[in-house]
Amino acid sequence: MDAMRDIREMHEELTAWRRDLHAHPETAFEERRTSDFIAEKLTGFGLEVYRGLAGTGVVATLTHGTNGRAIGLRADMDALFLQEENDFAHRSQNDGKMHACGHDGHSTMLLGAARYLARNRWFDGTVRFIFQPAEETGNEECGGNRMVRDGLFERFPVDAVFGMHNFPGIPLGHFSVRTGPMLASIDTFEFKVLSEHNHPATQFTSPDPILLAGRIVEAFHSFKARSINPAEPVVMSITQFQAGDPTNDRQGVHITPDHAYVRGTVYTLNDAVRDIMQSQLPNIAEGIASAGGAGCDFSYERGYPVLINAPREKELAVSAASALVGAERVETDMEPIMGAEDFAFMLKEKPGCYILIGNGDSESSCHVHNPKYDFNDDAIPFGVGYWVSLVESYLPAS
Repeated sequence: MDAMRDIREMHEELTAWRRDLHAHPETAFEERRTSDFIAEKLTGFGLEVYRGLAGTGVVATLTHGTNGRAIGLRADMDALFLQEENDFAHRSQNDGKMHACGHDGHSTMLLGAARYLARNRWFDGTVRFIFQPAEETGNEECGGNRMVRDGLFERFPVDAVFGMHNFPGIPLGHFSVRTGPMLASIDTFEFKVLSEHNHPATQFTSPDPILLAGRIVEAFHSFKARSINPAEPVVMSITQFQAGDPTNDRQGVHITPDHAYVRGTVYTLNDAVRDIMQSQLPNIAEGIASAGGAGCDFSYERGYPVLINAPREKELAVSAASALVGAERVETDMEPIMGAEDFAFMLKEKPGCYILIGNGDSESSCHVHNPKYDFNDDAIPFGVGYWVSLVESYLPAS
């Protein structure tokens, strides 16, 4: 691809941008400095820039020619609540916050594509550059859903929308994608088994919330194993189990707690299975608690939906990536991943495709959401090149 020569000439400057963003991480809906940085660059490229969707979101428009078609390209901007453990010069300067998922790299690659396309308008149509806040919330009050609700596609119409995420372990210069469900939905549940404080000597007079909560957790796993088709991927994890006062024994007072609290997550690739889990888990919890003489407060919160790639747009993504790196470096039928992504909300509104770009692998590398993670700057030219290739193939010049 001829554009790669020009893109590689920007690599040093783009790397500096990425490291600046990495050093100044901001979490959900607080990406003010990040938003300012991105908007300033886009304005300098000569793009029409709009700010304010979902609070800190940025959307830039670049139009060339007379074709009425439009394509949306999306990158996420937010960081995680993690204390960085790296010691390089561009490590986080914001205590307890870190770009541990590569959103600094995603934003930089899309900025690089905007810069290149503004200078080299070998396309006919409109490109929307969508910089989204708050991808990491895990619930429906996330940046992707907020931007859609705020009128993203009404104010900035597109025919299709595309996203990209780095993936450690995929070799540098490689891409992976699939048609249909690619990433799971994510839901969270929590419940309290309610009883009353009691002395162990008279524990027979009130229900034991710890014992009952343990039975409920065991029953949840039995239900998943025996009542859900094993051909349907489901990941259910208990992430918190809390009961009692930690000062109980130290004070020489031994009492049974008045409640036990449990929290967990459910990932699925099928909305019908998701519905079953949502309807049956509270029945199981409330039934076991009631049988034991205790009360139960149960809540189930839906998060991101299943991320589903449209067939036509997936083939366009494969074609663009293959033109960049060669078909042999593009995996076209990867296994689904039981993680979640709020880009799924945009794909519910518009056809599109989400693709993974290789972040490389080495003895010192680690996966995302790790306090030692860092985006691989050598992936930047491949990400910029993919966006450029996609635009030029989706909006070919007349």
